[in-house]
Amino acid sequence: MDLQSLNIFIHVAELNSFTKAAEKLGFSQPTVSFQIKQLESELGVQLFDRIGHTIKLTDAGRNALNYAQKICNMSQEMVSDNNKNSITGLVRLATADSLCSPLLSDWFLRFKKEYPDIALNIKTAGTGDLFKLIDHNEADVVCTLDSHIYNTNYVIIHEEPISVHFVASSANEISQKDIISVEEIVNQPFLLTERGMSYRRILDEELAKRSLEITPVLEMSSADLLCKFVTENVGISFLPDYVTEEDVKKGKIVRLNVKGFDIKIWKQLIHHRDKWVSKPMRIVIDELSCVNLS
Repeated sequence: MDLQSLNIFIHVAELNSFTKAAEKLGFSQPTVSFQIKQLESELGVQLFDRIGHTIKLTDAGRNALNYAQKICNMSQEMVSDNNKNSITGLVRLATADSLCSPLLSDWFLRFKKEYPDIALNIKTAGTGDLFKLIDHNEADVVCTLDSHIYNTNYVIIHEEPISVHFVASSANEISQKDIISVEEIVNQPFLLTERGMSYRRILDEELAKRSLEITPVLEMSSADLLCKFVTENVGISFLPDYVTEEDVKKGKIVRLNVKGFDIKIWKQLIHHRDKWVSKPMRIVIDELSCVNLS
């Protein structure tokens, strides 16, 4: 048993394909198949169920994958721990669009200065698409902004609650009211993120429980621009507190007290349970866990 065979095993498990693993690693498909058979022989277990043209980890394979990931990760750490500049690799991060700017704006430059050889590939998507990306091994880590997600297929590395409120310009008459009913607020001109996207979806679901619906005058993916338009009194919105915090402090925006309407969303860093956590991936995870959105 050697590191190469374990690395091949990890790639086959993650990609669910001998052919794809061979292409990614630069080997022939027969070489990959031979390495897996040899590893199965050494361990005395069957690592994959092979049914037709599909493969799936057996229970023994899942257990072996856990050990293989740890062994390869420790080997990589042993080589690179004494010299941060020698840590190289690509980490694919998928995140909610409204999290991209606050997560990366201050953090990225500092991160690149400390780890210049770790490359990042960043995609933004809605929650459903984020999980499709990690399910198909097209993303290593996802950062969601949504309802609390529990699923045994995923490992929650870090989580924190994020407050979200209806907001209006301080010049808007509705901002002068101490308490507002849900029925009253839905008749206001709304500026919202796109339907089905994270906290917009949660808002729509909560309103649907009350047989209510909002027809916005503007829908767009940029939470920062929505916040800007709210300050100009174009309409009201429903945004996470970290987006509106600066304008609230300046007195440009007011968080509205809507009776009986309290929604909490969660920032969660997640990876697939079968994902091999490489040293660069671990560094990115640890760094992003420390980013404070408030």
